Amino acid sequence: MFQNNKKYLLDGGSGQTLLEMGLETTGDLWSAKALIDNNNHHLVLKMHQDFINAGSELIVTANFSVRKRMFIKHNILDYYKESLRSAGEIALKARNKSKKNIIVAGSMPNQGNTYSPLQFETDGTVYNNFLEIAQILNEYVDIFYLDVLSSIKEIKLALEATKNFNKQILVGVHLRYDAKLPSGETLNELFKVIKNYNCCGIISACISPEIVDLSLPYLTKQSLPFGYKVNLFKEMPTSNKKTFTQEGFDGEREYTDPADLLGSRIDEYNNEKIREFVIKTLEKNASLIGGCCEIKPRHINLLKNLF
Repeated sequence: MFQNNKKYLLDGGSGQTLLEMGLETTGDLWSAKALIDNNNHHLVLKMHQDFINAGSELIVTANFSVRKRMFIKHNILDYYKESLRSAGEIALKARNKSKKNIIVAGSMPNQGNTYSPLQFETDGTVYNNFLEIAQILNEYVDIFYLDVLSSIKEIKLALEATKNFNKQILVGVHLRYDAKLPSGETLNELFKVIKNYNCCGIISACISPEIVDLSLPYLTKQSLPFGYKVNLFKEMPTSNKKTFTQEGFDGEREYTDPADLLGSRIDEYNNEKIREFVIKTLEKNASLIGGCCEIKPRHINLLKNLF
């Protein structure tokens, strides 16, 4: 389904959209609560439908916060596999109801703290976690999406875990203030690794508009389709050299809305500024355009006539 010579409008941030829709969550479980509780499944379905109706041609399953170590922490591991399965089922249902040629991408979220290189988990544990996610989502999705991974080591583990499923992989790599991975590795080093796998594209994932601009000159030097999922958080831990640490985002902190912790730039980026930013990146040959945290269906709708 994925066409290398086509420009794609992706979706935005599922977690922030669900919270705006009224999802009531618990601490750092965040959007996982929408999949754990069957009474919230209608919100996930509507979220996907709203992005599709806004113009998204590729949607990502909503399991970014469904991570085994977090479910163990909250003593809800019994809900883990069913939550993953629900993420796949609901995304596929939204695509089928739309009767549109939508690509469903299975989220393979980072297994450590968000925006951070792997710290605590062993390679075997991470590989097995990715393999299990792929096994559960496989029947519902068209491609796999490496969702905000922060080191070449973790990306390679995910690529190895998914390589036997006969599906293309979209690489979503997080970048810090200098357009390097939070691990300190460069995009050029990453390019050498992913060329050995069945990758259909590479995007800079959940990063600020400024880091998108920094990353594009590097991404143009490789042959895969490329682009970004931009976020509009104000105080991203990886965006400012003065505050960045190897630990990055404190994934253990108790909060119900990440915007309360990190702030929002949505007032700074009005409709006109968002369109201008996207037009500028399209002129630089970016072809995979989407949003992450703080980007809602109404923002995607601003862009659909550009595609």
